[in-house]
Parts: sequence; C-alpha cells; structure tokens
Amino acid sequence: MPKLTYTTHLGMFDILPDESPKWRALENIIHEEAAKFNFEEIRTPILEQTELIKRGVGQLTDIVAKEIFAFTKGDSNYVLRPELTAPVVRSFVEHHLDQRGGSQKLYYIGPMFRAERPQKGRQRQFHQFGVEIIGSDDPVADVECIAFMMQIYRRIGIKNFDLKINSVGDPESREKYKSVLRDYLKPNFEELSELSQKRFEKNPMRILDSKEPEDQEFIKNAPVIRDYLNEDSSNHFELVCEYLNKLEIDFTIDPLLVRGMDYYTRTAFELTSPDLGSQDALAGGGRYDLLVEEIGGQPTPAVGFAAGMERLFIACEELDIALAPPKEVDVYIVTLGGAARTWGLTTLPKLREHGISATMDYLGRSMRAQMKDANRENANYTLIVGDNELEKGEFTLRNMKESEEDSFTLDGIIAKLA
Repeated sequence: MPKLTYTTHLGMFDILPDESPKWRALENIIHEEAAKFNFEEIRTPILEQTELIKRGVGQLTDIVAKEIFAFTKGDSNYVLRPELTAPVVRSFVEHHLDQRGGSQKLYYIGPMFRAERPQKGRQRQFHQFGVEIIGSDDPVADVECIAFMMQIYRRIGIKNFDLKINSVGDPESREKYKSVLRDYLKPNFEELSELSQKRFEKNPMRILDSKEPEDQEFIKNAPVIRDYLNEDSSNHFELVCEYLNKLEIDFTIDPLLVRGMDYYTRTAFELTSPDLGSQDALAGGGRYDLLVEEIGGQPTPAVGFAAGMERLFIACEELDIALAPPKEVDVYIVTLGGAARTWGLTTLPKLREHGISATMDYLGRSMRAQMKDANRENANYTLIVGDNELEKGEFTLRNMKESEEDSFTLDGIIAKLA
C-alpha cells in the first residue's frame, strides 16, 4: 500500500511555530490600539448563510460571482465567509445591538475564504482585521475609522503608503450617475468584458472596479461621480476631507475608486503600499448606510474598513520590519542523572510562578546535547544540575549570551531572574 501524504488545500497554509510570534504581535497591537479607540471586539462564525453574503456583498461582485466557497447541507445553503462586514451587520441585527444605545464601535480579527487563484499576497484562506462603526452618519465616524487604520500601520512602522478616498454618493446621487455612466458606456457595450456587460444594467458603477484589460480604456475616460453628487453627499465628503486635513492625514482623491462591494455609499477609501508591487492593497473600506436595512434591520448608517494581515506581513518583510523579537526562553534546566531530572521537573513550576519562562530536556540526552538544545531554544541562561549540586543546594547558572557562570541557591536564581 502506498504511503499516504496529506497536505493543506491549495491556497491555504499552516502558521508554523516560527511564524506564530509575528501573528501574535500584530494581534496584540490591534487589541491595544482598539482599546485606546474604545472599539469592542466581536467574533462571528466562519459559516454564514449563502443568501446573507449574496444580499450583503452583492450578486454581481467578483466575490459572489467567482470566489465564494458555498455548499448545501440538507435544505440549507452555507458559505465560508469571504468578508466580515455582512456577518457583523447580521449579528448587529440578530442580537439587537442597537438597544445598547449610541453608535456601536466594533472590531474583529479572523480568517476569510475566497476561491481565488493563489499568488503572493492573495490566498484562499487569508486573515483580516477591521472595524465597523454602526449607528452614526457623522463624517467624524468615517475619519475615526481611517485614523484607527492609519494608527495600526504607524505603530508597526510602515510609513510608505498612499490613502485614496472618494465619494460614491447616496442613492439619489448614484442613480443620477448610473444613468450618465450607462450613456457613456452604451456605444461601446459590445467591447466591454463579459462581466462588465452583466453589470451594465444593474450596477454600472462596478464596471469602474473591473480589472479586465478590455475595460481599462473606457474606465480611464469615464465621467466622475463627484460631478453628480447632491448637496448632502457633497457636504459629507467635504467634511471628511476637512477632518482628515485637521488630523494631518495625507490623502489623494481618486475619482474612480468604488471598492469591490455593492454595499458602499458615500465615503470610500483604500490604503495601498508601493512596496507590494501589483498586489499593493493593504486595507480598504467606506460607508454602507443601506446594508443594515438590506439585511433586515432598521435603517442604520454605518462605516468600516478591513485590512489584510498577510499583505501587512509582506510589507514588513519588504521594509525589514520585525514585528516580534526572536524566540527565547529565560532558563533551560540541564539535568545530569535521574535525581536531577526529578528536581528539574519539580522546579519548572516554581520558576514559572515568578514569571520566569523555563524548559528542560525531555529526551534524556547527554549534557552536550542539552547545551546544544539550549542554544537552539535561544535560552538566556542554563541551570546545570547534577548530584553534587543537589547535595550542596547550589546550582550553576550560566549566562549563555556572555559565557559567564556562577553558583546560586534556587532562591538566589529566582531573585536574579524574576
């Protein structure tokens, strides 16, 4: 019988021990900054109803048309969540979070799934963090989301990025602009990509987000929505720009920015990094004032963003930014003989109780092999224990970085290292 070999699915990966520290470091930064901004964490299931994602994200988006992992179980249709805004809004509606009072400032961290062609910075299982402010239509909320997003990247040390913003208008402005856009595109309808032709009637604005080569010339010369915003949408966008300037957040207005979800209204924004090449998007978001009602709640304004964690790590590698220091352990207990091993086993919890990270050999190896393993574990100290040390009650503590050693009682070791 041939030997069975099991591997991860295409476009999915294991986070191995050497990689885990940077993930934990990033998650800690997100948690710490979220607390400063008074965001509360929310966690939703990985499985959601397919209809929720179709209604929330949009039937004609690339995500729904090409990329969702969907399946049927009995009479129910499920999808592995491809994003988290629609699930968070579903949770907001289902659990009546509006009854908590005020606007809800929520943040999340977790895995998403899209059936994309795997490439650098784009996997089928990927991780995002993001925020949603649900219940406020004030431009201050838009800017608060952007400020939080920028703070994460500043905290990490990424400074080379571009913030692009636009307004995609309220429903009244959008309908007016869609009519103008259809009139512009109609003479060249047959030359548009197949997906853009499908979008032409229902939501021609999504054509502006097309990556198909045959669409690019028409997109480049398309009329811009800012020329068709009504007074409310125009005033909202002007205030967003004004507040960003007051916070000294640099940005450029991109008139073709519409984002990849159908739920966006008014403000849309995107953060990119030139250090990432063609896959340059770090984060993106905007306002979605109609989504809560679309999913079954009361009319409720909202704004948020999502950021790719793998993309962030790629940017850190390009910029030589270390998110986490090298793994190390405070003490490695080197034991010589059975009595010493027993002493080491009972001493480990005593060290750990004082906040000292500690480990020992679990294979019964020679002293030389244990010292080699201590170096591999990047131990700051080795505590060498044999019969003589046990008899005297004093143990050799070796500083592995400076190659110095001295003898201490266990209490002395704890006092030195705690």
